[in-house]
Amino acid sequence: MYMVTTPWWLRMWYRNLLWQMPANGNKVYLTFDDGPHPEATPFVLSTLAEFNAKATFFCIGKNVTTHADIYQQILEQGHTVGNHTQAHTNGFKTDTEKYVQGVTAAAQHINSSWFRPPYGRLTWAQASALRQMNYRIVMWSLLSGDFDTSITGEQCYNYVQQHLQPGSIVVFHDSAKALPRLRLALPKVLKYMQAMGWQSAAL
Repeated sequence: MYMVTTPWWLRMWYRNLLWQMPANGNKVYLTFDDGPHPEATPFVLSTLAEFNAKATFFCIGKNVTTHADIYQQILEQGHTVGNHTQAHTNGFKTDTEKYVQGVTAAAQHINSSWFRPPYGRLTWAQASALRQMNYRIVMWSLLSGDFDTSITGEQCYNYVQQHLQPGSIVVFHDSAKALPRLRLALPKVLKYMQAMGWQSAAL
């Protein structure tokens, strides 16, 4: 069970986190979690390049070390990167000290002050500790659902298209699990943005 859009009360409860960017322009912020992946990430990069689009990749530390060449391609193509922990750690199942250790381990390979908690699960203590380390914690305003194997790529696209607006922070995943839906949804989202005169920007 997940919510495509983030409810106002959750944003208020965690109001020190970044949920959305200013809506007074034409920029939309596409983000990709869980990479780099040897098949999904190159697909995302080539699709973004086709539309002259920029995005933000929240990378897992161990995946960066395994696929360092792909990680370098993300940087070379002008995208932003963020920390997504060393091993996709669930904050609700991990004490603060171990959680911070996972972030610090990933930071050995990911030079960024942007951070997104895996699953969006983060305790107050963990968030406070990361802010003290000068991390900017990024959540989202729109969840594509590309990780959901029970939906189609067309449904994934529809979720995004129905709720997308300037300032939206959208979550996709450059992962094996998401790729079947991503192949259809991502190009369609970018075409829709192009038709609306919106620009895909990195954080």
